[in-house]
Amino acid sequence: MSGYRSSPRAVLLPLTLTGILLASGCSSGPGRAGGTAPERPATASAGRAQAAAPSTGSPFWVDPHSDAARQVKAYEAAGRTEDAKVLRRIADRPAAVWPAGDDPVPDIAKAVGGAAAGDRRTVVLVAYNIPHRDCGQYSAGGAPDAEAYRGWIASFAEAVGDASAIVVLEPDALAHLVDGCTAGAYARERYRLLSEAVDRLKRQPNTKVYLDAGHPAWIKDPAKLVEPLRRAGVDRADGFSLNVSNFQTNDVVEAFGTELSGLLGGAHFTVDTSRNGRGPLPGGGEEAWCNPPGRALGTPPTLRTGDRLVDAYLWIKRPGESDGTCRGGPSAGTWWPEYALDLARRAGGR
Repeated sequence: MSGYRSSPRAVLLPLTLTGILLASGCSSGPGRAGGTAPERPATASAGRAQAAAPSTGSPFWVDPHSDAARQVKAYEAAGRTEDAKVLRRIADRPAAVWPAGDDPVPDIAKAVGGAAAGDRRTVVLVAYNIPHRDCGQYSAGGAPDAEAYRGWIASFAEAVGDASAIVVLEPDALAHLVDGCTAGAYARERYRLLSEAVDRLKRQPNTKVYLDAGHPAWIKDPAKLVEPLRRAGVDRADGFSLNVSNFQTNDVVEAFGTELSGLLGGAHFTVDTSRNGRGPLPGGGEEAWCNPPGRALGTPPTLRTGDRLVDAYLWIKRPGESDGTCRGGPSAGTWWPEYALDLARRAGGR
């Protein structure tokens, strides 16, 4: 599932609304199957943690200068008070930080410093710089080689220091090994790098690490993930992550995660609930994962999941950032206020 932060900095777009519901064709992506289940009401897929509070009650750091927060101010300045109020459903809640570029330190330092300045909340970070990232598609890029990646991960870990942090490690990387997109020498190198990254990050005293394992509409058989996760070091991590940047409902993801956990001897996991409030695009399709219309925010980030195996519901994908240049969207990772507003409106009072 593409749609990660591939641009160096998101852009605040014009305030006029555009027709985001117009679907246009775009190039194929790997294994990113959307679901084919009928669309559910916004409340049906929220799971057990319906009422997690925004920033004032969250255990996670909220960026007061996020693109969503800046958009709220822009709407208020333009007299669009109702739109500003709706968009606070995103701006007032914590979303993961995806350090951009060759140097992860500035973005992590900002998050860690912000969390320390308040009441030492947990920062949620994504390490997304593996060589040959995204199989050359919307979020292509990553470190130029293995040594560069090792240096990047070391800088990442050092910047975290002793802060309380959750790190989701390399979205898509394992699923691309399983679906065959990353093979041969690249695959052997990737397993080594992921395993080394787990060990390096776990040297930080208050860091939890979750290896990304895709989602159940991509790798449908959880048994296919067991050996890859073990080779990548899941037994030394804190577990695995599911549904990053995708739209599968909590019920579907948790059933899949529980089965995978059993195969791994009880490993815990996290779920990305940032945009799964109405589940996947009905009917699926080749790029159902890429800026699908009619979706909604999901369960707000919380540690109160009601499931002993689910450590947290997190907003890993930053709601309102494009999945890529499909359906009229800007480049992957770029702020798209019209799409953000639609996600927030469809979330209702959540």
